[in-house]
Amino acid sequence: MTNTGKTIVSGDLGVNAGSEVTGFPPGVVNNGTIHLTDTLSGLAKQDLGAAYDNAASRAPTMTGIDVLDGRTLTPGVYSGGKQSLTGILTLKGGPNDVFIFQSTETLITESGSRVSLTGGASECNVFWQVAKSATLNSGSTFVGTVMALASVSAKTGAIVSGRLLARNGAVTLESNVITRPSSCATSRTATPATPVPGRAKFTG
Repeated sequence: MTNTGKTIVSGDLGVNAGSEVTGFPPGVVNNGTIHLTDTLSGLAKQDLGAAYDNAASRAPTMTGIDVLDGRTLTPGVYSGGKQSLTGILTLKGGPNDVFIFQSTETLITESGSRVSLTGGASECNVFWQVAKSATLNSGSTFVGTVMALASVSAKTGAIVSGRLLARNGAVTLESNVITRPSSCATSRTATPATPVPGRAKFTG
């Protein structure tokens, strides 16, 4: 877990297994704790594995969803390869509706891109299962829980309402604002309907 610049994380941050979080300070953790291979991070690592597998196993509502720009999607499971966002993706649903995105490759958002929620849809119920790495480029505005098998990188100024979780690689931050909405569950229990991940290398 590494950070450059004045990143603000609202929520927990940590690693398991590992013993180093760098860049805090100048980064700041508000209303949370930095966990270094402790009991909680160990449980969170287990939860992330279970949630990742849960999301990956879901039958897709739609396949071939590689380009996310300009779409308005209702609750469901959306599968693609190299998923990319350069414009606006709108997710329309109620507060209990679930959106799951499955990527067999990478997830990349470009500068100025945005994920927008309408109809009362909640950041807590948006999940991104990424088989390789996720990159949120400078100036992108993103929502939901990213669960990457490899690494997660948030470039300068990217804003996230949700969580960034990496199973096997690093989480790299650069002057970001990352907020876990207060309404999101912190329990390590996952129901059959909704994956609720913990954190292995995590922010938010």
